[in-house]
Amino acid sequence: MSETTFIEWCDSTFNSWIGCTKVSPACDDCYAARSTPARALGVVWGPHEQRHRTSNANWKQPLRWEAKAAEFLAQHGRRRRVFCASLADVFDNAVPPQWREDLFDLIRLTPNLDWLLLTKRPQNIVRMVQESGAIAGNGMRFLPDNVWLGTTVEDNTRARLNIPALLRTIPLLGARTLFLSVEPMLSRVDVFNPSTGELLHTSGDDNQPGWINWVICGGESGPKARPMSPQWARDLRDQCAAASVPFLFKQWGEWLPMLGQANGVAVREDKSTTPDGWVMGWAGKKAAGRLLDGVDHSSFPRGALVPAQIVEHVHGQ
Repeated sequence: MSETTFIEWCDSTFNSWIGCTKVSPACDDCYAARSTPARALGVVWGPHEQRHRTSNANWKQPLRWEAKAAEFLAQHGRRRRVFCASLADVFDNAVPPQWREDLFDLIRLTPNLDWLLLTKRPQNIVRMVQESGAIAGNGMRFLPDNVWLGTTVEDNTRARLNIPALLRTIPLLGARTLFLSVEPMLSRVDVFNPSTGELLHTSGDDNQPGWINWVICGGESGPKARPMSPQWARDLRDQCAAASVPFLFKQWGEWLPMLGQANGVAVREDKSTTPDGWVMGWAGKKAAGRLLDGVDHSSFPRGALVPAQIVEHVHGQ
């Protein structure tokens, strides 16, 4: 809930509410559940726990960012990227539908901000957006172009489940920018064919065209962080290169590979071995950094990436 943030792939964070339920292995050591705002407010994670709606003053922040949109564009050469919600999930079943409608109204009122909605529940997106009339409009379109939809795929099980659900937002909602967050990366994740660049996890016309516009990758941070194999990250980087999809390597997390990468970085005596045999040393998030094979991968998508004619074509089917 800040105008500036240390998250490498966005400029600002906005939380319309706080609280969630753990639904996948990526949630095991959820940073949001142990965050300062959650602890200070006594928010408890769980399917039957109360979600905490943030203050009216907080809800006005995006309107102030919208008022300064021209200034931000002139300074940065692009629009402000707003991550919503870092301490919750927009498509959480336990959230009152009116809160979500209020959020969609706010998004409609801030057309010069790019809203990044990252969810672990992509199966809910179509239903929950269509149930809310707040942002419906523009002919067959249900989502404005400034909404980027993303889902977390920490392993291949989640990739098989979540990517097809995310892709359905193209024909059913008119989604224009889709992204994946492979963080925390808990195993090898296959998104694209490394030779042809073909998008995997598509099956049938309901998932076509299958466009993923951006991939974020990162290891886990926090006191119980699990190590990420360097080979998993390299393989995903190479898949994105084959598909010409922007790739952002966010962080190693707490662990570094002892072979080569950890040279010159102090690590603790305890070690961990990944399933594919890499010996990792605990360095801490800051020291571990975010260079993959010595390279800073910080690519972002540009513009509305699913062409309008494609969106209109699938609507007309």
